[in-house]
Amino acid sequence: MPERVLIIEDDREIADLVALNLRDLGLAPERAADGRSGLAKALGGEWSLIVLDLMLPQLDGLAVCRRIREGNPFTPILMLTARSEEVDRVMGLELGADEYITKPFSVRELAARVKALLRRVRTDREALAGRPAEGRIELGGLAMDLQKRRVTLQGRSVELTAKEFDLLSLFARNPGRAYSRPELLAQVWGYQYEGYEHTVNSHINRLRGKIEHDRGHPVYLRTVSGVGYRFAEPAELGP
Repeated sequence: MPERVLIIEDDREIADLVALNLRDLGLAPERAADGRSGLAKALGGEWSLIVLDLMLPQLDGLAVCRRIREGNPFTPILMLTARSEEVDRVMGLELGADEYITKPFSVRELAARVKALLRRVRTDREALAGRPAEGRIELGGLAMDLQKRRVTLQGRSVELTAKEFDLLSLFARNPGRAYSRPELLAQVWGYQYEGYEHTVNSHINRLRGKIEHDRGHPVYLRTVSGVGYRFAEPAELGP
């Protein structure tokens, strides 16, 4: 069965163009022409990818993105934006969009972004399936199940968005290593979002709010002055 992709776009010509190119990639596109119906479809079905426009009737794309991430933290979201909407584009990334593409866009660029997103998801699943012994990390009371994408802190469940989980798992798999903001953008978002380093800061702050007792004095996610961030080494966390 071909992978299903949901297109939430009110411009019929753009939706037709996106659907045509998705079919050429061997995917099965379905459409929604407004934010409310798009959100209902997004939460009511299984999708390999969601293509989401920002400017939508009834419910705008940012609100749709936020609601999708509340109910479904894992399905990748490719956001469509206009070049003049930089603030909205940044907000979209911070709300949980995995990738964006600006209008007008070329079909080659669209195909490349879609294939990269789907390839990343498949690679992550295959890597975890092939390494069951490495599917769990425990550090200082923080436990991560990499296959089920679950996090607990001192036995208490912690709800993370997809990007928050990806960030935390990268840090936890490499304790002590300092990452710059551009490195985190490249490795977690998979794309060079030049000038969007504050997106990392926002995700780090939200992560700290969920796993740190005092985000002003973090134990797990530590700031490295002049560089970026690192996860504490096991010896710093104690038994």
